Amino acid sequence: MPAIERCPWAKTDLSIAYHDTEWGVPVHDDRLLFEFLVLEGAQAGLSWETILRKRAAYRAAFDNFEIKTVAKYGSRKVEQLLANSGIIRNRLKIAAAIINAGTALDVQKEFGSLDAYLWSFVGGRPRVNHWHSAAQVPARTAEAQAMSRNLLKRGFRFVGPTICYAFMQAVGMVNDHLVSCFRHAELSCLR
Repeated sequence: MPAIERCPWAKTDLSIAYHDTEWGVPVHDDRLLFEFLVLEGAQAGLSWETILRKRAAYRAAFDNFEIKTVAKYGSRKVEQLLANSGIIRNRLKIAAAIINAGTALDVQKEFGSLDAYLWSFVGGRPRVNHWHSAAQVPARTAEAQAMSRNLLKRGFRFVGPTICYAFMQAVGMVNDHLVSCFRHAELSCLR
């Protein structure tokens, strides 16, 4: 039986499971989109593996990323989060998550959903790329830069173009699995 070929970054049990089941799968659920936005911002300067290891703790600490709940967090909750060793205890990243929740609520009012707003940066459909090597995969694109500018203009934080592109990859706005990876073909037909 031939070995399954994956993207080269999927090396540990945790990253393989994430790669094989989540990365690049189109997400249209506002709560999950918000979760990924927070986690991608928390990842800034760290490895995604670190965030994956802390993901369950993040879900518990941030009330399963319920946007309305997170938007109401006050100083007492911030202090609890800063004391929680299960998450990244960075005051700016925690503040950004709370601010982003409030801004996400504004976006939901304006666009009907966070999903409609975020997916508009790719015309509502995943972009399917055809990379043959990891070196070809960009760290940012024009769409990610446009998303970043618009998010920042609305008041979101920790949403630079590199973070936005990683977010777009994670939630399936782009299919950046290498063409040799078994997931590329599987996800190419999803919307």
